Amino acid sequence: MTATVLIIESRFYEDVTDQLVSGAIQAITEVGFAFRRLEVPGILEIPAAISMVVASHQPIDGFVTLGCAVKGGTDHYDHVCREAMRGIQDMAIIHRLAIGNGILSVHSLAQAEERAWVNRRNFGGQVARACVRMIALQRGLTQ
Repeated sequence: MTATVLIIESRFYEDVTDQLVSGAIQAITEVGFAFRRLEVPGILEIPAAISMVVASHQPIDGFVTLGCAVKGGTDHYDHVCREAMRGIQDMAIIHRLAIGNGILSVHSLAQAEERAWVNRRNFGGQVARACVRMIALQRGLTQ
C-alpha cells in the first residue's frame, strides 16, 4: 500500500518542529510511504493550509500537522490552540481526511522538548503512525 503524506509544519518554534518533523519522516518512510512538506508560519495557519491543499485536488492520502504553542502570560495561547485544534478536526470531519494531529500545547519549552525530541517521547513519530493507521482505515472502508 503506497501513499503520500503531507507534513504541514508550523515554523514558529523551529527547534521543536525540526524534531517533530524528524520523527514523522522516520515513521512515514518506515512503512514505505512518500511524504511532502509544507511550511506555515504558526499553528493557526494549519487548518487554512489543509483547506487550500484539499481545494487544489493534489493527490495527498493523509496529513501530519506539526507545531508547538507555549503558554505565555496572556489569553492568546488559549485562543490559538483552541482554534487550531478545532480547525484541524473540522477539516478531518468535513473532508473525511486521514490526519495525525501533532500540535503540542505546552507550558514550557522543556515540556515541548520532552515530547518532541526523537530520542525522548518522539511525538512526531507517534502522530505520523496515527496518520498511517487512519489512511489504512479509510482505504479499508472504501474498498
